[in-house]
Amino acid sequence: MQTVDLNTLGLKDGERALDLGCGRGRHVHAMYFHARCHVVGLDLGFEDVKHTRDGFVAAFGGSDATPGKPGLFPAWTDPDEIEKHHYSLSVGNALQLPFADATFDKIICSEVLEHIPDYRQAVSEIARVLKPGGTLAISVPRFWTEWVCWALSDDYHNEPGGHVRIFKESELKGAVEEKGLRHFYKHFAHGLHSPYWWLKCAFGVKREDVKIVNLYKRFLEWDILERPWLTRTLEKVAGPLMGKSVVLYFTKGTA
Repeated sequence: MQTVDLNTLGLKDGERALDLGCGRGRHVHAMYFHARCHVVGLDLGFEDVKHTRDGFVAAFGGSDATPGKPGLFPAWTDPDEIEKHHYSLSVGNALQLPFADATFDKIICSEVLEHIPDYRQAVSEIARVLKPGGTLAISVPRFWTEWVCWALSDDYHNEPGGHVRIFKESELKGAVEEKGLRHFYKHFAHGLHSPYWWLKCAFGVKREDVKIVNLYKRFLEWDILERPWLTRTLEKVAGPLMGKSVVLYFTKGTA
């Protein structure tokens, strides 16, 4: 389930990219296959980082750099092509990134800042490690769709490590621009996901026995795995109306 548009991000061959708060690796994996680049995934949770690596292992049939074995991507059997794609994974803290200044050409921070009390410090670290001329994509839950979840359920956001705030778009945009970055584009994502979370919050986020919720979950899984024309069309309509996430894109000045 990809939230950030890598074409809008502008990821190119030969660049170094960071997925900050990579979770289980959806954007790390996407960037790795999108361009001949060096992708770095960093997350606070060791198990999530390990799961990201397991995704690469599965992709190459049991070895993260062994061509010729059947895996999720059997077409990737050319050793010369694999040598042009690189990834690194690390456990780390967004408030004190273990990288030198101006390390990355591109940075993704997707569905992370709403979990961090001192999110401005995280933004400051992002700006520090982004190269002049680099591009940043940040996604957070959209204000009104997130507000509905909070209104329906306290359990939704009171989980350990859960959401600590609902961002107003202008608040987040201003915090990033204060660090010298310029906003240039935005879009909404995952419009079909908002009703699922509203249902979860209405019936109980910890319940697994609600038929309508489970049916809708199967519908979303079908969308993610198959991407049929029906759900692609519905997403084009639902995204702007009730997208679960807002995605903001910034560039860092060269001065």
